[in-house]
Amino acid sequence: MSVHFARPQRDDGLSRLADRRLLRELAYVDGHWTAGDEGRTFEVRDPANGETVAWVASLDAAQTTTAIDAASRALPQWKALLPQERGKILRKWFDLIVAAKQDLALLMTLEQGKPLAESRGEIDYAASFVEWYAEEARRLNAESVTSHLPETEMIVRREALGVVGVVTPWNFPSAMLTRKAAAALAAGCTIVAHPSSETPLSALALAELGERAGLPAGVFNIVTGNASTIVGRMCEDNRVRAMSFTGSTEVGQLIAAQCAPTMKRLVMELGGHAPLIVFDDAHLDKAVAVAIDAKFATSGQDCLAANRIYVQRGIYDAFCDAYAKKIATLKVGAGLNEDIDIGPLMHDRAIAKVEEHVTDATKRGARCLTGGKLHPAGKLFYEPTLLVDVPADALIMREETFGPVAAVTPFDTEEEVVTRANDTEYGLVAYVVTEGGSRQLRMGRALEYGMVAINRVKITGAPIPFGGVKQSGIGREGSRHGLEAFTDLKYLCLDAA
Repeated sequence: MSVHFARPQRDDGLSRLADRRLLRELAYVDGHWTAGDEGRTFEVRDPANGETVAWVASLDAAQTTTAIDAASRALPQWKALLPQERGKILRKWFDLIVAAKQDLALLMTLEQGKPLAESRGEIDYAASFVEWYAEEARRLNAESVTSHLPETEMIVRREALGVVGVVTPWNFPSAMLTRKAAAALAAGCTIVAHPSSETPLSALALAELGERAGLPAGVFNIVTGNASTIVGRMCEDNRVRAMSFTGSTEVGQLIAAQCAPTMKRLVMELGGHAPLIVFDDAHLDKAVAVAIDAKFATSGQDCLAANRIYVQRGIYDAFCDAYAKKIATLKVGAGLNEDIDIGPLMHDRAIAKVEEHVTDATKRGARCLTGGKLHPAGKLFYEPTLLVDVPADALIMREETFGPVAAVTPFDTEEEVVTRANDTEYGLVAYVVTEGGSRQLRMGRALEYGMVAINRVKITGAPIPFGGVKQSGIGREGSRHGLEAFTDLKYLCLDAA
């Protein structure tokens, strides 16, 4: 950590911002923009070129406690508001997010690297959760109980859980925050959020817009800095009644262990290892299109990315040939350039893992049909790659890659591929391409995943319960279930005699 607030010398991307106030380098605590103790900061770099984008305040454990204090003080008044009043504020927040779409997308691309078109899409996605929960707030209590006791009235209601800790990842820095925070805010909870230190600017810009929308001081706090310090403090404080986290299974397990002494509610979206299964009755063009979208969105840095592609032997060679040709047309470059398909990976560790998986697979007999090496665009760029004939014991068939490398292997029977697809500790999403109606239903039942996509990739959105099974997570986000996650059930029994 360093003490630094100087503006970078070169900020060609930042010069495009229409609203400069959206670039915030201070944390947001109790309605105030807050510097780190002794001016401590950390650097945010553009992964496309390594240039400094901002120096962001690094808060410590004591300042995290201050944020929890603020959220605790703000809780009674916020949850006492009529749900439609909370909804009005969320609706205004939504309107402001939509109006600032271009600037928010620009900030995201600068700190995360994804192509601008994908960043714009994420802002739409992020805003949709705010809009959904603005409307859903007033429908929170829709349950009644028919009394089983004479002269007795029974009431069941949902009440705000309390202060919610939110921890978001770098790959979707806006959508993961709104998906969690909008639900909790609609339920009447207050928020202490920690964004990834690699992509804090998106969260801070959303806090700026939340303040403009009328979120009261203390209701929505953004604490930037060292993750272990900040998240550890949130986990140990018994006033934080829930932790909502998106990230790796390993980190999720650590958070769960730290939360155990205070018995916090956990909502976790963890690692994925998605299979994509293509049957030989599939339309080839559709199968290739699905495989491109399922693997290469966000440059493969997505927990929903297809990590293992199984193709039935009858169309295996034709699929591999067509898929390789399509992958070779993907455009690689800095996300600020238009018409880019693949941006940089986030950091050196991501490049190292991709290289390890490709090397391991080829040593075990896989063939590389296209790509397979670093791209000349820069040190964090990797060529879109297709590996075929990948054996089951290759690392890429057992671990999440988080990069633009597709691994394809053949299969013969439906029973075989179901067994292979389910042979993992993860269970977030699975993809199936087949024209057989009965097979579609069978696969939907047989695959041990929280979500199954048939003949398409885009399945997420505010109305659906997003989440996985096994070690891919706990609970659901989005939909009515995502709102209920931040509530407690209360039962009231009245003697009416």
